[in-house]
Amino acid sequence: MMKRIRSVVAACVIATAFSSIAAEPGKEQAAVAAAEKWVVLVDSGKYAESWQETAEYFRNAVKQEQWTQLAQAVRKPLGKLVSRKVKTSTYKTAVPGAPDGEYVVIRFETSFENKKVAIETVTPMMDKDGTWRVSGYFIK
Repeated sequence: MMKRIRSVVAACVIATAFSSIAAEPGKEQAAVAAAEKWVVLVDSGKYAESWQETAEYFRNAVKQEQWTQLAQAVRKPLGKLVSRKVKTSTYKTAVPGAPDGEYVVIRFETSFENKKVAIETVTPMMDKDGTWRVSGYFIK
């Protein structure tokens, strides 16, 4: 009986810990707003400016000219943005290949004139100054 009580208590503690990580609506909303503002720069072809607005982690990993070339090579063939809406947003304190911190992984359902169905994954992170800035971007 004592073993069963411990199991239930442990399950409750684990569930509470995960719910507090998942339940960060204010942070998620702020991160989504930052991501939406950032993708407008990319949509407009302002790749150098979009690089300047990324997280320090991103800027240390990718030089501005590399980002500009890569973003242009990926985005230009897609054509103009037709629509974009948030599909999911998930608050995380760890993401693969990056230091622990605060992240929100956002998946947008996006349509471009030359690619009708795309999923954009934009991952803002809380930067050292307390501002949400994009640390990752991927289109599938």
